[in-house]
Amino acid sequence: MRTLVVSLILFGWVNGQNFVPKTLSLKETALGDSTISGLQSNVIVEIRTQNDKFVWLGTGRGLTILRDSTTSRTFYSSTSLKHHVESLFLPEGGVSAIGVGSSDTVLVAIATSVKGVTTGGGLSLSTNSQDTTGVNWMYFSQPVDSSGDSSLVWGGDTLKALPVTVPQQNVTFDIAISNNYYWIVNWAGGLRRLNRSVSESEWERVPLPMDEMSEMNCGDEIENYQLNPRDPPQGNHNHKGFSVLAYGDTVWVGTANGINRGILDDSGCIDWQHYTYPLNGITGNWVVGMAKQVVNGKRIIWAVTLRADQPGEVHGISYTPDDGLTWLSVPILQNERGYNIFSTGNLVYIATENGLWRSEDGINFALYRPAIDAANNDQILDNNVFAVVHDKRSYWDETLWVGTGDGLARTPDPGSNESIWTIYRTNISPKKIYAYPNPFSPRVHNLLDGDGYVRFHIPTTGLKRLRKSNLIKVSIYNFAMEEVRIIDHRLGSGNGTLKWDGKDSGGSLVANGVYFCNVLYDDDDHWIKLMVVK
Repeated sequence: MRTLVVSLILFGWVNGQNFVPKTLSLKETALGDSTISGLQSNVIVEIRTQNDKFVWLGTGRGLTILRDSTTSRTFYSSTSLKHHVESLFLPEGGVSAIGVGSSDTVLVAIATSVKGVTTGGGLSLSTNSQDTTGVNWMYFSQPVDSSGDSSLVWGGDTLKALPVTVPQQNVTFDIAISNNYYWIVNWAGGLRRLNRSVSESEWERVPLPMDEMSEMNCGDEIENYQLNPRDPPQGNHNHKGFSVLAYGDTVWVGTANGINRGILDDSGCIDWQHYTYPLNGITGNWVVGMAKQVVNGKRIIWAVTLRADQPGEVHGISYTPDDGLTWLSVPILQNERGYNIFSTGNLVYIATENGLWRSEDGINFALYRPAIDAANNDQILDNNVFAVVHDKRSYWDETLWVGTGDGLARTPDPGSNESIWTIYRTNISPKKIYAYPNPFSPRVHNLLDGDGYVRFHIPTTGLKRLRKSNLIKVSIYNFAMEEVRIIDHRLGSGNGTLKWDGKDSGGSLVANGVYFCNVLYDDDDHWIKLMVVK
């Protein structure tokens, strides 16, 4: 999923906003733990479910938990955490990955930036996530090597390895939890694991085949082997990890050079098979998301496979119905830039830059329309879908959760393209009138079907909320107070949120500069100053 997404978290939606959102449109309830009410970011890149009700959300400003249908809490963060020391706080930054294990185990990875460079912010592990009075987190600084770690012992052999000594370009992009290990994959740090049964254990480097190798077995003598994530010819793209999936004695790893299937022996050593384009039929060698589907007793492994550097590669979705012996692709999703996959029963969901796709047979896929919350006059102004979960737990009763760059959407009718959506997002203040983002770029912000939008927030509570009429009129003027555009918006019309696409009445994008927006409703004028920067 995650290179592009993490970059957007750190340098786009988060730092590009000129306000810090504070609340989510869910009931605020003091739970007594180290959390603040509501989402702190509209960028939702991870969704994980746990127990009977819990929903974990990875956002551009930290980790949020929904413990029921009316409350959400975001965990406080700290910059003073110490390695292998327990705390009530998480590292500061955006969430790059979440792993959920047993009923009370959660592992979270954080991404941040140092002098403009994407940087691993470390990981935090909780084994008491059900405790509503205070969740404890064991902090691990981003796994790095010492300068002398130029080798490792694997399967009885000593293998050469390039030490990765800094957290820069060493972000954890995915997490998997199996019976014996926590697994993480990193761009520079490759594949690493932590033994769940050993107290005070540290993250262990796990070697993967070199780019040209089709397999790598425990105990094999490999001439000139080096674990090295540098670019070829000095290093190997297959040592740059982006996705991981683990179950039983099997671990799948997606890298910048294909897909690796590993089988663990009793000692924890791994025999690897390595699948690449064009040799094995996947559409592309950059593998950023993986999922397991079990339907009618048959296991299918799905992968988001993107174009890397080989001629003929394309973005797409690849899958194997026979544990890697055969790889197939989805024709309708060829050239589709995907982020993530979720499967339950016969259903497969693909989160992509053009929206959310769903299939009931793994062959025919249909595209959802962007979510509109008609009851609350809101909508998702972003085609990108980063995360999806079809939640079949009895408490949520067939809920579809969708994470985007413009909020979290939920519907109780996953099978319909006319679904009734509820959208959760951040607000500066529910009682104020404002436009956001501000400054606004119609070529960058809230891109939906090729157009960018600025959203106007109208209070739903307090003295300034609508009382007399459902009609809102927005008149937009340039700095010379010349009329540019008039927008009539009627609440309850099903057209979503009150918004402007940065165009004049003739359909052309306006020039850069300051604009004055008059919002008229209930015979009362409200003025907003808006900066447009294309």
